[in-house]
Amino acid sequence: MRRRHLWLAGLGLSAASLAPMRTFAQSAVTRTAVSRTEVIAAAVANNPRTAIVTADRAIASADVRAARQWDNPMFGASFTKDAPQQHYTVDLPLDAWWLRAPRVSAAESGRDATALRLQFEIRSIALDADTAYTRAQLAMARSRLSARTAGDADSLLVLARVRRDAGDASQLDVELASVFAGQARNLASADSLAARAALLAMQTMMGLAADAPSISVSDSLTLERADDDGRTTTSPLALGAVAREVQAAESRLLAEQRRRFGAPSLSLGVETANPDGPAGALPTVGLSIPFPLFHRNEAGIAGARAELARAQAVQALTRLESSAAVLAARRDADAARARAERSATLVASADRITAMSLLAYREGASTLLVVLEAQRTARETLLQYFEDVAASRVATSVLRLLTTPVTTPAPETRP
Repeated sequence: MRRRHLWLAGLGLSAASLAPMRTFAQSAVTRTAVSRTEVIAAAVANNPRTAIVTADRAIASADVRAARQWDNPMFGASFTKDAPQQHYTVDLPLDAWWLRAPRVSAAESGRDATALRLQFEIRSIALDADTAYTRAQLAMARSRLSARTAGDADSLLVLARVRRDAGDASQLDVELASVFAGQARNLASADSLAARAALLAMQTMMGLAADAPSISVSDSLTLERADDDGRTTTSPLALGAVAREVQAAESRLLAEQRRRFGAPSLSLGVETANPDGPAGALPTVGLSIPFPLFHRNEAGIAGARAELARAQAVQALTRLESSAAVLAARRDADAARARAERSATLVASADRITAMSLLAYREGASTLLVVLEAQRTARETLLQYFEDVAASRVATSVLRLLTTPVTTPAPETRP
């Protein structure tokens, strides 16, 4: 009976010893809790990469408007001594359809390529934010687990001292429990700093000040299944962008080939001030046709052919790399999910072993080394589960990015 009272007193002391052991993760009540969706939205809105690709799309849209617009007419006036003395002309450049169509097509394909790259860039930023959120969840979970382990180690140290004073344990048990408790506290402190750093990194990605943590994660770290149906073996967004670039290069080559003879222009005018001739304005009509005397645009055609060859090579390389990346991402996601599912079955067993070993030590049926090993195994098992779940979420997010279907860019209103 005396031993039972001593052990109950030891448990009371262990509860008191847990009070000062508050880690960074446990003090999260003073910070604003944010969800994964909120972090991703803030990261996309405040990342300079989004502004850069958006500006590229605006430039491509301006190129389309420039390709569609008609050249302005030119007005000319001249005076001669011979009659008629005053000459007024208006030159109208003729934008022939065989020149205009490929030029506009090239500009539109370039705009569509930048639109797809904008989609890919936004999803890449979202992936970075999603990964940062998962890492913050993992760091917070590690910090909480380390704090709980440190509290259990303090409880075990108190229990070892009580048993030693009761004559049921030696000073060696107390020293072992003391070393274990000190290591647990050091580990809890290191994990607390890691959780703080993870939150600061997430704040930086959201565009917030990173001088002190002001946010905390609200979503729980749970296993997520991949929503990929297994049919996609390439990256649609990446391939869609390079396909549009190949189309743009083909249209530019066609435009350069049709520019061998240049574009004609129409000249309309009047002549007046003819004292010796008929009175009034005399109309004039003219047609100017470029004559390919010194060159037939060989340089422009050669440059366009080189651009097309490069675009086709990039397309082939992107197809190979995206296929390998998708297959690797799918393997990583499947392997990480399988590891997480296996780890989940071990967590409950490890917790039961820890409780059973602690009960056996209280009853004098086990040694302290068994309890320490059981607690260490339980912590490593639970930590492995957290890491496997985080790895599964990251791999699933990467696979989702690589297999995102192409969203057709919205048609642009003609000015």
